[in-house]
Amino acid sequence: MTRPVSRAALCGVLLASAFCAHAQTATDLQHAQERHQRQLAVCNSGKLPAPEREACVRDAGAALDRARGGPPANVTTRTPDRRATVVTPAGQPVPGATETVRSRRSTTVVPADAPAR
Repeated sequence: MTRPVSRAALCGVLLASAFCAHAQTATDLQHAQERHQRQLAVCNSGKLPAPEREACVRDAGAALDRARGGPPANVTTRTPDRRATVVTPAGQPVPGATETVRSRRSTTVVPADAPAR
C-alpha cells in the first residue's frame, strides 16, 4: 500500500516542479522580449551609423534567439510548382511560384514575387 502512495507523491512533486519550471521559462522569455525591444529602440534611435546599427540589430536578435533556446531550425520544402527546393526558417511561408533566371554561367530559380535588385 505504501508503494502506490509514494509513487503518487513522487508524480505530484515532479508535476509541480515541471509547472514551476514552465512558469519561470515564460517569465524569462517575456523579460528577454522586453530587453530585445529596448535594445532595438537604442539601435534605431538614429545615433548609430548604418553598419553599427545593422550589427546592433543582429546582436539584439541573436540575444533573443539565445533566450529562446537558439535560432529557429531551417525547414526544406518544395514550391507548389515543384521547380525549386526552398530552405526557410521554421514558420516562414514558402513562395507560391518561381521564375527561372538564366545567364551564361548559371541558372537560378527565384521566387516570382522577389524584390528586384
